[in-house]
Amino acid sequence: MKYITKHQLKKSFKALENVHPFYGITFLACKTNDLPIGRKIEFPIDKFEHQLLEKYYKPEKNTERFLKVFRVSDKSNYWLRPDYPSSGSQKTRTNKFKDAFLHPMNTQVWGWASNYIEILKLHLHRHNQIPAFHLAVWLYRDREWKDETTARSIIDIFMREFKITNDEKKELFDTTIPEDLDLDLLFQAEPVSWSELSEELGIKPPPDRPMERGGNLFSLDLSGIGPAKSLEIKLSNRINLFTGDNGLGKSFILDCAWWALSGDWSGNQAYPREDAKKSDVKIKYKIQGKSGRPEASESYYDWKQQIWTSAGKRLTMPGLLIYARIDGAFAVWDPARYDLLKSELQKFNALIFSREDVWNGLPYQIGGTKKYLCNGLINDWVQWQYSPEEPPFSILKKVLRGLSPPNLSKGDIGFLEPGKPTRIPPESRLIPTIKHPYGEIPLIYSSAAVQRIVGLAYLIVWTWEEHKNQAKSIREKPQDRMVLLVDEIEAHLHPQWQRLILPALLNVLNELEKDLQVQLLITTHSPLVMTSIEPIFDTTRDKIFHLNLVQEGLFEGRVEIEEPEFVRWGSVNSWLRSNIFEVHPTSIEAENAMEKAKKLQLQKKASKEEIEEVSDLLSKYLSPHDPFWIRWTYFAKNHNVEL
Repeated sequence: MKYITKHQLKKSFKALENVHPFYGITFLACKTNDLPIGRKIEFPIDKFEHQLLEKYYKPEKNTERFLKVFRVSDKSNYWLRPDYPSSGSQKTRTNKFKDAFLHPMNTQVWGWASNYIEILKLHLHRHNQIPAFHLAVWLYRDREWKDETTARSIIDIFMREFKITNDEKKELFDTTIPEDLDLDLLFQAEPVSWSELSEELGIKPPPDRPMERGGNLFSLDLSGIGPAKSLEIKLSNRINLFTGDNGLGKSFILDCAWWALSGDWSGNQAYPREDAKKSDVKIKYKIQGKSGRPEASESYYDWKQQIWTSAGKRLTMPGLLIYARIDGAFAVWDPARYDLLKSELQKFNALIFSREDVWNGLPYQIGGTKKYLCNGLINDWVQWQYSPEEPPFSILKKVLRGLSPPNLSKGDIGFLEPGKPTRIPPESRLIPTIKHPYGEIPLIYSSAAVQRIVGLAYLIVWTWEEHKNQAKSIREKPQDRMVLLVDEIEAHLHPQWQRLILPALLNVLNELEKDLQVQLLITTHSPLVMTSIEPIFDTTRDKIFHLNLVQEGLFEGRVEIEEPEFVRWGSVNSWLRSNIFEVHPTSIEAENAMEKAKKLQLQKKASKEEIEEVSDLLSKYLSPHDPFWIRWTYFAKNHNVEL
């Protein structure tokens, strides 16, 4: 079985631009419902047109409007009103095409005039017949076709199903196969989705379509801001890893991605480059919802107010968002809390947590009263632990265990297991503890690595539990999409832990809810993180982005973003040498010594003194077990130099 291609649908849509809508709607509705010729009958033509529009011209299901295929003069509006059959079409039937009908005014009585074909032929645009092939292609755009189907058989099926007579066929329709038809581009194995086709045609959603909820970031285009004059990024729907040297914009990309998704800045807002023109400073982005349609939006910089603002109505609302910053701060955006926060606080869109807020709670003042948007890790942990309602704490324990360092040796701290809360004077609160081989340690005294992972685990669980509770209170289903942004995921972690953290994080998120789809935007400097993704990397839904500085002069350069092909380099040393890091896994002195040795090996002649001098450098800086010695020893022996 096969389907019409996007290429052909686009061509056919273009070919119908000059056809009057009467022929594609009213005429077909009359034909399929057997309007008689030369006599009148009760014929609810509005109803029949509406049925035809519902079947063939309503690709957007969450709307009452119909797609405008014919005579589109306003390219910004491709949608017919729901009452089109009784308004615009009725006017056309009773004015321009009235002589083609037998129709007493203000009745539901209709019939074809005996000379209706002559009248309809008279009103063809510039006497051009209706392109039967292109009309059939559009009407049957979702149909599954048999393998033996041809262009001719598509026309024949159209003529038969719409009961087109021989006279109508001869006078009104062009039934030839288009001369420019490429048979290799007529069919494909999979159907074309409306989201894909509408984007290709530049058709925006109808104005009555409800805001779609549960999107992730499809693309991000930055212009006039940050280290690069412009960056264009098309993201994958699961893992997105950003690598590159310090200062090239990895964290900046996460900040802008957060803005695109949430409409807030988690910290300092982006500021225009000095060399940017006012009109060039933009953040363009697309958010892709469950329908698969990437909805384009644009933010621009208000130079007078010195703030960023978004143009137009947002068509897709993202799912749950969590942003773990490198400084220990977090940001959370919850679509279920969005309307509540905007109405009560008038200033909150996202919840922005400092490191202190994560641990001790996020308060706000309203009407002279102090309230808490979040109780904080210390209070929630203890409350969950002693609560008779098990789920929050059991989920927290599962997440902590999943994000724990690997137990590969006696020196490891083991799984992150909650201990018994304790008092630490002069605090009156109970403080959570973590079990270590040497005892139960209060969280506030734990290592930086443990505190960061515990903070991340808590925010994930808290966000998910709060979202479920809020969704229940507003009578909506919980989201099944989440976007998690983590800056320098390996920060503070031992190499053993770095080798585990990203796959573990993905597993933990997938276990929160069976159907939860997670998109990750992660920055890293760690070859161990890159090694860890090799077993799980899927080129159809994961990507690596590498920021690179391209020198354009002695003191000038530009930042570019590349999408390197994923390669399983295997060892950490191989990842270090790869184009992602371009680092030799030795000291700089040892690397310089090997470079001298390599240059000497490439010379046509090398003296004994030169070889001995380089050998001394290698002995001084290079490990005796380095595999480079095999190559060097062989070279020296061939030049009669004993090492």
